Formats: sequence, structure tokens, C-alpha cells
Amino acid sequence: MLFSDLTERLDPGSVLSSAKGPLTVEASRPFSDRWIVAFDGIMDRTAAESLRGVELTAAALEVPGKLFVHQLVGATVVDTAGVALGTVAAVEANPASDLLVLEGGALIPLRFMTEHRDAEATVVVDIPEGLLEVNP
Repeated sequence: MLFSDLTERLDPGSVLSSAKGPLTVEASRPFSDRWIVAFDGIMDRTAAESLRGVELTAAALEVPGKLFVHQLVGATVVDTAGVALGTVAAVEANPASDLLVLEGGALIPLRFMTEHRDAEATVVVDIPEGLLEVNP
């Protein structure tokens, strides 16, 4: 499953990292809700099977106007008054709005984020009163 909307990561010539070493994309195409990818040097079914379940990663990209999960995890969340609410432990996909999962389990829908200060590793949110009392 592709966890990125940047499908150019699967363009021919792209290099993905894995526990089994770097893999260079030879060809790729979407198929249903997945991608079929051919890698240089993977010539038969046995070689392809050896990659089953291997997690592939790619270097972070700077894309103007885009915010990535790695920029949020570890950030301090503050409200519009500057009160610290916690630290982002994870970002959870959710159909209505992705969720900032704070250490301790509180959930804040990403749609309440008003500002991201990358240099300060800070996320500013404008949440409805009582939201954190509803969360665990």
C-alpha cells in the first residue's frame, strides 16, 4: 500500500530504501487500491517473493504547501493562547480529518491546526472548548 500522495516516488529510476538494501524502480502502475512495481534486478517470482512484507521508505521531500507526518511527530501542540497541550506521538488517518495523537492518548483533528512552526517544532490549534475533556 502506498502511504503517500506523491506517486512520483514510484517513477522509473526512483530509489527506495529497505531492510534488504536500496531498490531502484524499473516500472510501476496503479492496480486497484495498490501499485504494481518492478525493481531492477528482481527478475523472477522467487526474488519478488523475498520482498513480500518488506517496508519501503524514501527520503523526505520538501514540497511547498505540503506538511508531512515527520514534521508533526514530536512537535509541541499549543492552543491559540500559547498554552501547551502536549506532544504529537503519531498522526492517525481518519476519513473526516486526520488526527493528531498526543502522548497520553488525546486526539485532536488536524483540521483544527491553524499554524505549523517547523523551526520551533510547534503546532498551533484552535480547538472547541471541552474537546480534550472528551478525549481519554
